[in-house]
Amino acid sequence: MGTLWNKGTAATDIVESFTVGNDRELDLRLAKYDVLGSKAHIKMLASVGLLEDEEEKELEKGLNEILREIEAGNFTLSEDAEDIHSQIEFLLTQRLGEIGKKIHSGRSRNDQVLVDLKLFLKEELETFRDEIMELFRKLQALSEKYKDILLPGYTHAQIAMPSSFGLWFGAYAEALADDMYMLRGAYQVVNQNPLGSAAGYGSSFPLDREMTTRLLGFATLNYNSIAAQLSRGKSEKAVASALSQLALTLNKFAADCCMYMCGNFGFIKFPDQLTTGSSIMPHKKNPDVWEIIRGNCNRIQSLPNEISLLCTNMPHGYHRDYQLLKDVLFPGLEQMHKCIFMTGYMLDGITVNEYILDDPKYDYLFTVEEVNKRVLQGTPFREAYKAVGIEVNKGEFKAEKRVCHTHQGSIGNLCTEQIRLKMEKALF
Repeated sequence: MGTLWNKGTAATDIVESFTVGNDRELDLRLAKYDVLGSKAHIKMLASVGLLEDEEEKELEKGLNEILREIEAGNFTLSEDAEDIHSQIEFLLTQRLGEIGKKIHSGRSRNDQVLVDLKLFLKEELETFRDEIMELFRKLQALSEKYKDILLPGYTHAQIAMPSSFGLWFGAYAEALADDMYMLRGAYQVVNQNPLGSAAGYGSSFPLDREMTTRLLGFATLNYNSIAAQLSRGKSEKAVASALSQLALTLNKFAADCCMYMCGNFGFIKFPDQLTTGSSIMPHKKNPDVWEIIRGNCNRIQSLPNEISLLCTNMPHGYHRDYQLLKDVLFPGLEQMHKCIFMTGYMLDGITVNEYILDDPKYDYLFTVEEVNKRVLQGTPFREAYKAVGIEVNKGEFKAEKRVCHTHQGSIGNLCTEQIRLKMEKALF
């Protein structure tokens, strides 16, 4: 088949292997979007007179056939195919003859790959949106179910003040709403049509870029053709930055679960089939799933930095360095999907300890409650604070293990509905 850009001088096998890298494998994920971009492109070419109507119909039929093969899992790249774009153009030419060669008029591989990536990333973000919403609903349900069950809150890893399972689960639900705003921002960056920018300087053909924008479902164009090319790297980083925020949320939740499962805490537990054992200690129930989530989310948080470093020091225009972005981002997307799924899967099996505070070591959780009670009775805060501190030091403090929190977002007023509305506003 050869390369689309071959002008008669072949690269050595060593150069070919090094420069193509993992592109062929990673490009298979873009196959569907390459066909969709081509279908919109040929409709536009026919509308401006660069294709006859019959040619457009024949090409569309050929592209639809390839799309069906992709969706059925029967599409592969030939051994000598450089990338997905050349494979599809080759198949069209093989099946339709010379007409297949007309499909590339008015575009470059540069804007072609940008279209593929943006359509792919749009769909990925939409999938993440739906996955996050499912996890959000689970967390809110657990927050309401266990809203009256207290557990210790910690600062500096020391016993601090009363918390509740309702507050804990609800906190991560609201954190997901913040993450959704980040995903929406990334979606807006990605949801712009670069097709027609060609190699970065437009085309002398009378292209109708508004038409392809409508056909491909983009919200708007990357108007300036150079700006369209500048979006390579920026789109990937926007998505990676959003994922890194989501990863931070799941990382902290996983770390909490690892700690709360520990025998020294015993706040939550999971069925045996969701934990792992030890090769020599028969009592062990290890939080391997949460540890892998925690570790993978740490790796995902590194993606924006890796993308930034990869895209630094290049002047505007296309450079081959950009192909490495897929090596960085695509595995991260896959791991993020798995982490979201496994978080929800584990939550389906969670059991909470409803009697944590029966242990007297948690009596000091309620010192602030006692201070505040005395303040409400008329004692100045500093005097009440000092008096309770003296009782603690003398071992005379007696805890009244109940709380009376009424303000928004506190133990007694979780604002579950308000958080749900916040999430609805964040959706895209």
